[in-house]
Amino acid sequence: MAPMVDVVHRSAAVTKRRPRIGPRLSQVHVGVWRLLVAVILLGIWTIVSLLVGQNFVPTPRETLRAAVQLVGDGTLFKAAASSLYVFASGYILAILFAVPLGLFMGGFRVFGAALEPYVDALSAMPRVSFIPLIIIFLGLGYEAKICVVFLGAIMPILINTYAGVLHSDGDLIEMARSAGATDSQIFRKIMLPCATPYIIAGMRVGAALALINTVVAELYTAVQGLGGLLAVYGNTFRMAPYFVVVFALALIGVATMQSIKFFERRVMRYRLQD
Repeated sequence: MAPMVDVVHRSAAVTKRRPRIGPRLSQVHVGVWRLLVAVILLGIWTIVSLLVGQNFVPTPRETLRAAVQLVGDGTLFKAAASSLYVFASGYILAILFAVPLGLFMGGFRVFGAALEPYVDALSAMPRVSFIPLIIIFLGLGYEAKICVVFLGAIMPILINTYAGVLHSDGDLIEMARSAGATDSQIFRKIMLPCATPYIIAGMRVGAALALINTVVAELYTAVQGLGGLLAVYGNTFRMAPYFVVVFALALIGVATMQSIKFFERRVMRYRLQD
């Protein structure tokens, strides 16, 4: 099976190369650039607040004061814990369901071709339209919220996983077949590694949609979590705490994306060492 090993090594070498424009990251201080962008954004924020009025856009100082208050009395942590539970539960369930189904659809072309139009139809439908039915069957509790998040995150993960398997390198597959590789070996050694970047991309898009649907679910069902705080502060025009909740959601999004990037680096490193 030496030719099969060569095929895998060739696949790893191809995936290791990344297109690049401009200087390498190692040649610049990314932290300095990020700090500069943060300063610019704070300046723009302050100017906008002074122009439109602090009743509509609070200043950074007022927002910081509101953040200290919300953290001090535990309101922000309690709401964030509720939202994180809904978000993580729905998102993880979507991954556990979508990735195996996408791999199965891509590995068995007849099965994938049969389900593809229905997947496309469900992907085009707004998941918000399912909320009334979800409430009827699951009520207003955590089960309904998790279901809304699950429906929001599953489609991009499923479609990207399916596309990743379909876009496996045909030349590598033919070389592996000529070397005597079985279908199982081709799937594990070529199709699955080729689909990994697609799966990661789908997980990123799914994470963003899952976080958005977490807020939507908390607004349409029992008003809880960070989405509930957005509704309360928005309806009463308490814009400083409103901005605090918005930044808390942004922080959760950044933390999630960085975790996925860390997972991606570990997976890619394992692929190159395999």
